[in-house]
Amino acid sequence: MSETAPDSTAWLTIPDLVEALGETPGRVRRLIDERYLIGSRRNGAFAVPAVFIVDGHPLPSLRGTVIVLHDAAFSDDEIIDWMLAEEESLGRSPIAALLAGHKSEVRRVARALA
Repeated sequence: MSETAPDSTAWLTIPDLVEALGETPGRVRRLIDERYLIGSRRNGAFAVPAVFIVDGHPLPSLRGTVIVLHDAAFSDDEIIDWMLAEEESLGRSPIAALLAGHKSEVRRVARALA
């Protein structure tokens, strides 16, 4: 796997997500269970990269990409690391490409990893 920069990424815990999304803790957990958001335990508490939240909502193109990678047998940690790392074939990180509206390109690369 390529080099990642998780330390430079802001992470949101469940209470942070409740505040950022304006949702109940139960609804936040459901968003995670249904793969609208993905997180992991880093430095103790379960947290989600803040970059996965846009305008108070989960990034819409995140879920399908997460599902493609999960189907390719990536663990949640591996998915997050891949999303945040520079991807040579995209010329930037997959999350940066998704934020720029390049969902099809990111999913094509993700499918090629399977």
